[in-house]
Amino acid sequence: MTLNAKECGLVKDLKGQEELCIEKYSKYASEAGDSQLKELFTGIASAEKQHLSTLNSIEGGVVPSTDTSGSSSGLPTSFSKAPASADCEKDRFLCTDLLTTEKGASHLYDTCIFEFRDEAVRQTLNHIQKEEQEHGKLLYDYMKVNGMYDAN
Repeated sequence: MTLNAKECGLVKDLKGQEELCIEKYSKYASEAGDSQLKELFTGIASAEKQHLSTLNSIEGGVVPSTDTSGSSSGLPTSFSKAPASADCEKDRFLCTDLLTTEKGASHLYDTCIFEFRDEAVRQTLNHIQKEEQEHGKLLYDYMKVNGMYDAN
Protein backbone atom coordinates (compact mmCIF):
# COMPACT_ATOMS: atom_id res chain seq x y z
CA MET A 1 0.00 0.00 0.00
CA THR A 2 1.28 3.43 -0.93
CA LEU A 3 -0.03 6.58 0.72
CA ASN A 4 -0.60 9.70 -1.35
CA ALA A 5 0.72 13.09 -0.22
CA LYS A 6 -2.49 14.02 1.61
CA GLU A 7 -2.60 10.70 3.46
CA CYS A 8 1.07 11.09 4.44
CA GLY A 9 0.26 14.51 5.92
CA LEU A 10 -2.69 13.11 7.83
CA VAL A 11 -0.59 10.27 9.27
CA LYS A 12 1.96 12.87 10.35
CA ASP A 13 -0.79 14.83 12.12
CA LEU A 14 -2.12 11.70 13.82
CA LYS A 15 1.39 10.71 14.94
CA GLY A 16 1.86 14.18 16.44
CA GLN A 17 -1.40 13.77 18.38
CA GLU A 18 -0.33 10.35 19.67
CA GLU A 19 3.10 11.68 20.68
CA LEU A 20 1.39 14.45 22.63
CA CYS A 21 -0.88 11.92 24.34
CA ILE A 22 2.08 9.71 25.26
CA GLU A 23 3.99 12.67 26.66
CA LYS A 24 1.05 13.94 28.71
CA TYR A 25 -0.04 10.57 30.10
CA SER A 26 3.53 9.63 31.02
CA LYS A 27 4.22 12.98 32.69
CA TYR A 28 0.87 13.10 34.45
CA ALA A 29 1.25 9.54 35.77
CA SER A 30 4.24 10.76 37.79
CA GLU A 31 2.34 13.86 38.97
CA ALA A 32 -1.01 12.29 39.94
CA GLY A 33 -1.69 11.99 43.64
CA ASP A 34 -4.12 9.05 43.54
CA SER A 35 -2.60 5.61 42.90
CA GLN A 36 -5.52 4.41 40.77
CA LEU A 37 -5.16 7.53 38.63
CA LYS A 38 -1.44 6.86 38.21
CA GLU A 39 -2.32 3.33 37.08
CA LEU A 40 -4.94 4.62 34.65
CA PHE A 41 -2.56 7.18 33.13
CA THR A 42 0.22 4.60 32.79
CA GLY A 43 -2.13 2.13 31.11
CA ILE A 44 -3.47 4.67 28.66
CA ALA A 45 0.08 5.84 27.85
CA SER A 46 0.85 2.25 26.88
CA ALA A 47 -2.20 2.11 24.61
CA GLU A 48 -1.17 5.42 23.01
CA LYS A 49 2.28 3.96 22.31
CA GLN A 50 0.57 1.10 20.47
CA HIS A 51 -1.42 3.62 18.44
CA LEU A 52 1.81 5.37 17.47
CA SER A 53 3.36 2.05 16.47
CA THR A 54 0.32 1.31 14.30
CA LEU A 55 0.61 4.71 12.61
CA ASN A 56 4.32 4.13 11.99
CA SER A 57 3.41 0.85 10.28
CA ILE A 58 0.79 2.57 8.13
CA GLU A 59 3.30 5.26 7.23
CA GLY A 60 5.65 2.48 6.12
CA GLY A 61 2.98 0.97 3.88
CA VAL A 62 1.85 -1.85 6.14
CA VAL A 63 -1.59 -2.02 7.74
CA PRO A 64 -1.26 -4.09 10.91
CA SER A 65 -4.14 -6.24 12.02
CA THR A 66 -6.08 -4.72 14.87
CA ASP A 67 -6.56 -6.52 18.15
CA THR A 68 -10.32 -6.82 18.48
CA SER A 69 -10.03 -7.10 22.26
CA GLY A 70 -8.57 -3.59 22.20
CA SER A 71 -5.50 -2.25 23.95
CA SER A 72 -7.86 -0.71 26.48
CA SER A 73 -8.76 -4.17 27.76
CA GLY A 74 -6.01 -4.09 30.40
CA LEU A 75 -7.23 -0.80 31.86
CA PRO A 76 -9.36 -0.50 34.97
CA THR A 77 -13.09 -0.50 34.31
CA SER A 78 -14.30 0.86 37.63
CA PHE A 79 -12.97 3.26 40.20
CA SER A 80 -13.40 3.88 43.89
CA LYS A 81 -13.47 7.29 45.48
CA ALA A 82 -9.93 8.47 46.12
CA PRO A 83 -8.96 9.37 49.67
CA ALA A 84 -9.21 13.09 50.35
CA SER A 85 -5.84 14.73 49.81
CA ALA A 86 -4.18 17.97 48.89
CA ASP A 87 -3.61 16.51 45.42
CA CYS A 88 -7.32 16.42 44.56
CA GLU A 89 -7.32 19.74 42.70
CA LYS A 90 -4.17 18.82 40.82
CA ASP A 91 -5.69 15.44 39.88
CA ARG A 92 -8.82 17.26 38.68
CA PHE A 93 -6.69 19.51 36.47
CA LEU A 94 -4.76 16.55 35.04
CA CYS A 95 -7.97 14.66 34.27
CA THR A 96 -9.65 17.68 32.71
CA ASP A 97 -6.64 18.38 30.52
CA LEU A 98 -6.42 14.76 29.38
CA LEU A 99 -10.15 14.52 28.73
CA THR A 100 -9.86 17.58 26.50
CA THR A 101 -6.87 15.98 24.77
CA GLU A 102 -8.85 12.77 24.15
CA LYS A 103 -11.73 14.76 22.68
CA GLY A 104 -9.29 16.40 20.27
CA ALA A 105 -7.69 13.09 19.35
CA SER A 106 -11.06 11.47 18.69
CA HIS A 107 -12.12 14.39 16.52
CA LEU A 108 -8.89 14.26 14.50
CA TYR A 109 -9.35 10.53 13.85
CA ASP A 110 -12.99 11.13 12.88
CA THR A 111 -11.89 13.60 10.22
CA CYS A 112 -8.96 11.56 8.96
CA ILE A 113 -10.88 8.29 8.60
CA PHE A 114 -12.81 9.73 5.67
CA GLU A 115 -9.67 10.90 3.87
CA PHE A 116 -7.98 7.53 3.29
CA ARG A 117 -8.56 5.46 0.15
CA ASP A 118 -7.60 2.10 1.63
CA GLU A 119 -10.47 0.41 3.50
CA ALA A 120 -8.10 -1.50 5.81
CA VAL A 121 -6.48 1.79 6.88
CA ARG A 122 -9.90 3.32 7.48
CA GLN A 123 -10.91 0.37 9.65
CA THR A 124 -7.67 0.56 11.61
CA LEU A 125 -8.08 4.28 12.23
CA ASN A 126 -11.70 3.69 13.24
CA HIS A 127 -10.48 1.09 15.75
CA ILE A 128 -8.00 3.57 17.23
CA GLN A 129 -10.67 6.24 17.40
CA LYS A 130 -12.91 3.89 19.36
CA GLU A 131 -10.09 3.30 21.81
CA GLU A 132 -9.56 7.06 22.17
CA GLN A 133 -13.25 7.37 23.02
CA GLU A 134 -12.87 4.57 25.59
CA HIS A 135 -9.96 6.46 27.16
CA GLY A 136 -12.15 9.54 27.44
CA LYS A 137 -14.91 7.47 29.02
CA LEU A 138 -12.49 6.06 31.61
CA LEU A 139 -11.33 9.57 32.50
CA TYR A 140 -14.95 10.70 32.77
CA ASP A 141 -15.80 7.71 34.99
CA TYR A 142 -12.89 8.44 37.32
CA MET A 143 -13.84 12.12 37.49
CA LYS A 144 -17.51 11.35 38.13
CA VAL A 145 -16.73 8.94 41.01
CA ASN A 146 -14.49 11.57 42.57
CA GLY A 147 -16.83 14.54 42.20
CA MET A 148 -14.65 16.16 39.56
CA TYR A 149 -17.22 16.23 36.77
CA ASP A 150 -20.48 18.04 37.15
CA ALA A 151 -22.99 16.51 34.76
CA ASN A 152 -26.25 17.83 36.20
